[in-house]
Amino acid sequence: MTVVLTVPPAVRGPRAAPPGQSAALTPPRPLTTTVPREYVHRSSVTEVFLTDWRGNGADAWTVAAQWPRAHSFYGPAHGLHDPVMLAETVRQAGLLLNHVGHGVPLGHPVIWGSMRYTADPEALAVTGAPADVDVHVSDHDIVRRGSRLAGMRQIFDAYRDDRHLGRVECTFTCHVPAVYRRLRGPYADLGHAHSRLLPPAAPVRPALVGRDRTADVVLSPTDEAGRWQLRVDTAHPVLFDHPVDHAPGMLMVEAARQAAYAAAGPGPTIAVAMDCTFVRYAELDAPCWIRTEAAGHDDAGRPRVAVTAEQNDHPVFTATVTCAPVG
Repeated sequence: MTVVLTVPPAVRGPRAAPPGQSAALTPPRPLTTTVPREYVHRSSVTEVFLTDWRGNGADAWTVAAQWPRAHSFYGPAHGLHDPVMLAETVRQAGLLLNHVGHGVPLGHPVIWGSMRYTADPEALAVTGAPADVDVHVSDHDIVRRGSRLAGMRQIFDAYRDDRHLGRVECTFTCHVPAVYRRLRGPYADLGHAHSRLLPPAAPVRPALVGRDRTADVVLSPTDEAGRWQLRVDTAHPVLFDHPVDHAPGMLMVEAARQAAYAAAGPGPTIAVAMDCTFVRYAELDAPCWIRTEAAGHDDAGRPRVAVTAEQNDHPVFTATVTCAPVG
C-alpha cells in the first residue's frame, strides 16, 4: 500500500491553447506526503518522518523516511544529522508496520522492551537537501495470541543514497487496552497519572549535555557527581507530543544520550551507538535518578558510558552509549 496523492487535471486546469485547437491538460503528477500521523502515534503532522511503505515478501518491508535539515529537537549539530533521529524513525516505522502490516488496531499500546542502534557518522553528513532514508525491515520471533500480534523482534537497516547509514534492533510487546489497564492499574487513567505530576526540576546547563536550549534539557543537577534527576516536562512539544501515562521511551533515550555527553566531558560528541533496555515503566509522580559510569571502549577505541535510571530504588531503564568526538 502506498500513500500517494494525485492532483487531477480538473484541479490543475487546462493550459492555454491557440484559437481553434483543443486545450491540452497537464498530466497528473504524484505528490509526496507523510503517512497518516495516527499510524505513528503522533498528534503533530510536522513530527511525522515517514513518507511511504511497501511489503517485500513474508515478514519483510521497506519504509521510506525524510529527515529535515532543521528540526526543533532532533536538529543537526556539527554538520551531522542527529543519530537519535534514527531511533525515532524506527519507532515510527515499527508502529506503522504493526498497524498496516500486522493488523494491530489503533489505540492498542505498543511497549518497547529493548532498542539498540549503531550509526555511521559519515553517512549522517548534512547536505543541501533533506536526507531521504530507506529503511529495510525484517520481522523475527513473532508472538501471537490467537490471531493477535503480541510482540516481536525487528531489525531495521537504514540506507541513504544506497549507503548503509545504520542498524537498529528492537523488541516490543502489544497489548489490548483491557490488558494494558490491568498492567498499569490506576496509572492507566491519564487524569489520575497527570494529577500526580511532579513539576519539572531545574535544568543543568544546556552546553553540558549537548543542547543549546534550556527547554530541551532532560537532566537536573544533584550534589553527587555522575548522578542527575530526570527532568520531565510534559509541555515539551516533541517528547510529549500527546498525553501519556508514563515517561516515554524516547525521553529515556534522550536522558541516556545527555548523561553520556555530560560524562564524556568538554568537546563536541555524538552518540554513534546505544544499547537500551526498558525494565519497567518510569512513572510521572516520583523522582527518577540517572547515573553514569565508564564502560570501557568499543573496537574502534571510542568510549562507552553505562547509564542507569532508577525510581523508588528499582531500575527502570539501562543503556550503554558509545560516544565519538566530532569537529
